[in-house]
Amino acid sequence: MQAIDNAFGVLVSWVKVVLFYKVFEVPFILLVLIIGGVFFTLRFAFINIRLFKHSIDCIRGKYDNPDDVGEISHFKALTSALSATVGLGNIAGVAIAIGVGGPGAVFWMWIVAFLGMSMKFMSSTTAQYYRRVHEDGSILGGPMVYLNDGIKSVYPKLAPIGKVLGATYAVMVILASFGGGNMFQGNTSAMMFYHITGIESTITAKIVIGLVFAFLTGVVIIGGIKRIGDATSKMVPFMAVVYVSMSLFIIFANYEHIIPLLAGIMHQAFAPEAMYGGFIGVLVTGMRRGAFSNEAGVGSAAIAHSAAKTEEPVREGVVAMIGPVIDTIVICTMTALVILITVHVPGQKVAGGYDGALTLTAQAFSSITPVFGYVLMLMVFTFALSTIVSWSYYGEKGAEYLFGRKAIKPYKIVYVLIAFLGPIFSAGNVVTFSDLMILALAIPNIIGMIMLSNVIGIKVKEYTDKYKSGNMPYYK
Repeated sequence: MQAIDNAFGVLVSWVKVVLFYKVFEVPFILLVLIIGGVFFTLRFAFINIRLFKHSIDCIRGKYDNPDDVGEISHFKALTSALSATVGLGNIAGVAIAIGVGGPGAVFWMWIVAFLGMSMKFMSSTTAQYYRRVHEDGSILGGPMVYLNDGIKSVYPKLAPIGKVLGATYAVMVILASFGGGNMFQGNTSAMMFYHITGIESTITAKIVIGLVFAFLTGVVIIGGIKRIGDATSKMVPFMAVVYVSMSLFIIFANYEHIIPLLAGIMHQAFAPEAMYGGFIGVLVTGMRRGAFSNEAGVGSAAIAHSAAKTEEPVREGVVAMIGPVIDTIVICTMTALVILITVHVPGQKVAGGYDGALTLTAQAFSSITPVFGYVLMLMVFTFALSTIVSWSYYGEKGAEYLFGRKAIKPYKIVYVLIAFLGPIFSAGNVVTFSDLMILALAIPNIIGMIMLSNVIGIKVKEYTDKYKSGNMPYYK
C-alpha cells in the first residue's frame, strides 16, 4: 500500500508541475483562467453588468414557462450549482488567502468574481444550447457534450479533437467528483467537528461521521437532479442566510473596525504580497472555489444549468452568472471580514494548511460566543453535504457520457461508498490530485468555449435585442 501511495504521490507531483509551470512568473493554469475571464468579459461587452437586473428577474421566476423542456427551474438549477461550489473553500480557503496575502487578497477575490461571471455565463449558455434531451425528458449536458457536439458542428474537420476534449473532460470530472467533490468535504468536516467539540478523532468517531455522510448522500442522490434540486433549493438559501447573518452580527459587534478595515483592503490590494496572495495563494493553496467564483471557468456548474427548463439558452447563462456574486462577493467576503476583524494578526501566516485555516476560522466565529463555533460546525457540515450531493450529479453525467446510462447506478454506489470513506481516511495525495483535476477542467473547457464563442455571440445578440424590444413574454 505504501508503494502504491508513493507512486500516486509521484503522479500528483508531475501533474502539479505541469499545471503550475510558470509562464512570465504566473502559473499556467492561472494564466488560462485569467485569459478566459478577460476574453469573455470583453467578448460579450460586460454582459455581467448589462443584464444583471434581468438575471435577478429570471431567478425570481418571472420568465419561467412551465411548458419549456427541462427537469428543474432556473432557481433550482442555480441552487444546485451553488450547492456544489459554496463549500469549505469559502471557509478554510479564505483564511489561507488572507494568511498568504493579507487583507488586500479580499480585493482580488472580488476582481476574479467579476471576471468569473462572464465565464459562468458562457459555459452555462453553451451547455444549454448543445444539451441532449432523452426520450424520458432527462438531460445530458455540460462541457463534455458541447466540446464534442459543438466543435463537431462548427468545425467538422476538427471533430476528432472535440471528441478527445469531451472524453478528457468527462474522465476528469468523475475523478474530481470522487476527491474534491466528495472525500475532501467529509474529511474536512470531520476535522472541524474535532476542533469545535474537542472530541478525539478515534476510529469510532470517524466511522459514525462517515455513516452519516453516506446515508444522507444516498438518500438524496438516488432521486437524481429533481431531488437534488428540491433539496438544494431549500438548503442553499437557508444556510446562506444563516451564515451571512451570523457573520454580520460579528462584524457589527466590532463596528468601529469596519471603515479602517475596508480602507486597509483597498490600500493593501496592490501591495506585491497582496496580489500574490489574492491570486496565487488563493488558487494554489486550495481555494479553488472561493476566489475564482463558483468554479467559474472549469464548467462544472454548467452541467446543472443544462437541466434547467428553458427554450432560451442565453437566459440560463444570465441566471448562472449570478453564482459568483453569491459565492464570492457575499459568502467569501463575509468570512474574510469576520477573520480580519476578530483574530487575524497582520503579517501572520496560516500554518498547517486547511487544518490551520479551519482553526483560525473557528476561533474567529467563536470570538463573540462559543455558541457561534457550534453553529459554524453545523454550517460546515451543511456546506459539505450540499457540495457532495451536487458533485455526485456532475460525476454521474460524466459517467453517462462515457459509458451510457447503464453506468449511472454503479457510479452512485461507488460515490456513496466514497462519502463513507471521506471522514475515515486522510485525503493526502487524493485531495491534492482532486483539486488539480478540478483546476485542470478549465483547460479543455476554456479552449472549447473560445472556439464556440462566435456561435454563442450570435445567440446573445438575438436574445438581448428581443429583451430590449420589450417583446419577451413573462409568466409571473
